[in-house]
Amino acid sequence: MKLDLDLKHLPHAEEGFFKHLLLLAIPMVLQNLVTFLVGFADNIMVGTLGETAISGVYIGNQVQMMLQMIVIGVDSAMLILAAQYWGARNTDSIKKLLVIALSISAGLAFLLSVIVFVMPYRVMHLFTQDEEVIREAIRYVVYVRWTYILFVSSQILLTGMRSVEKVRIGMYTSFISLGVNVVLNYIFIFGKLGAPAMGAAGAGLATLISRIVEFGIAFIYVFFMDDRLSFRFPDLFRTNKVLWGDFFRYGAPLIAGWIVWGINNAFQGAVVGSMGSSVTAAVSIYSNCSQMANVILTGVSGALGIITGQLVGAGEVERVKNHARLAQLILLGIGISGCILINLIKMPFIRLYAVTEETVAIARQILTSFSFLFIGTCVQGHAMGCTVKPGGDTKFVFINDTIFVFLFVIPAAVLCRYVWHLAPWIVFTVLKSDEVLKWPVAFFKINSFNWIHNLTRNEETAAE
Repeated sequence: MKLDLDLKHLPHAEEGFFKHLLLLAIPMVLQNLVTFLVGFADNIMVGTLGETAISGVYIGNQVQMMLQMIVIGVDSAMLILAAQYWGARNTDSIKKLLVIALSISAGLAFLLSVIVFVMPYRVMHLFTQDEEVIREAIRYVVYVRWTYILFVSSQILLTGMRSVEKVRIGMYTSFISLGVNVVLNYIFIFGKLGAPAMGAAGAGLATLISRIVEFGIAFIYVFFMDDRLSFRFPDLFRTNKVLWGDFFRYGAPLIAGWIVWGINNAFQGAVVGSMGSSVTAAVSIYSNCSQMANVILTGVSGALGIITGQLVGAGEVERVKNHARLAQLILLGIGISGCILINLIKMPFIRLYAVTEETVAIARQILTSFSFLFIGTCVQGHAMGCTVKPGGDTKFVFINDTIFVFLFVIPAAVLCRYVWHLAPWIVFTVLKSDEVLKWPVAFFKINSFNWIHNLTRNEETAAE
């Protein structure tokens, strides 16, 4: 029997592809690594204070996570449009998109800040009924609530730089922020160099100061030093009704999608908080391991997404298809490697925390489950995030996520937790099960290539 193997549709890397990918991905990976280490330093130092402190910081950060989900949606909408405009070399439209994203993000951050200032107890009570954990969470949030506007502004400014392939400034900013945060954590949490020992509140104060430094660097670079986008103060007052319309037309599904994930995360936080401080501490440990696992993943997928947007904006349809096939293989490799690595390091990682043996056992079960779910995260969530979204189909992922979250994940988790009272690791797995269930949908969607849409306008229309 003769085997006739057609190789023409197998993905292949074009000349210079991996060099371009690495030039974009390495600074983003390093930035993600530093961002992870900032939170990890908080967690490890607070972890020496016991499970109540760990749980308090975890609950306090749920507000930040809700904001972050929304801002990522705004961020993604801007980056997708801006990357395509960068492919068309239209920087004037990118500036206007940056103003739009800043306006929306800062407005949302201000609103959330007011809510947390007015009713901190009620907000923390949404995530847990443990009074001791709520007290620790409020001590932390008293300082962190000042960071919301600084955080979103820094992220949008640095995303503007990333859209024009200025990725190193984000890395440098994160390195400096890490240094400030770790040093101040040590001083304020444990009361060194004459400062009082503030515990969880010290972690919040250190985070506030590091966010101020982070914003200052991003602000100075974007407004005074960058020569590629050349964004200056007068640009803050230049807007465009056509681009506002495009932003909401194509960005609304992305923003809504991240709001769905924000609701999902808030629900998960409430479910976890209802299972006691041991489970909350175990999930906090998982959260840090998850962030560590995503360091390389989000950097590589982010770089792949930028390249997708540039190719679509430049009208290179066949290259987009080949790029999408190659991206799926790269992400599958990251998923399998991550699964193996998580299983190898999970026990040493858990032992970094001063927690009870009950918490250790729960954390081990949760990390085992997470290691296999991570493959699904790579091959569906990030695969669609670096192809379908930047390729121009911003509605599909939102519809897909909404269906799985509200019709399966939340109802199934309610049954497992409150009706059947199943083990914490089973409830956790159900909460994250959509990462695997959406895999077949993602595969067929990506390889249909019906998501390739050029969203850019000509310079005359975008300048109106």
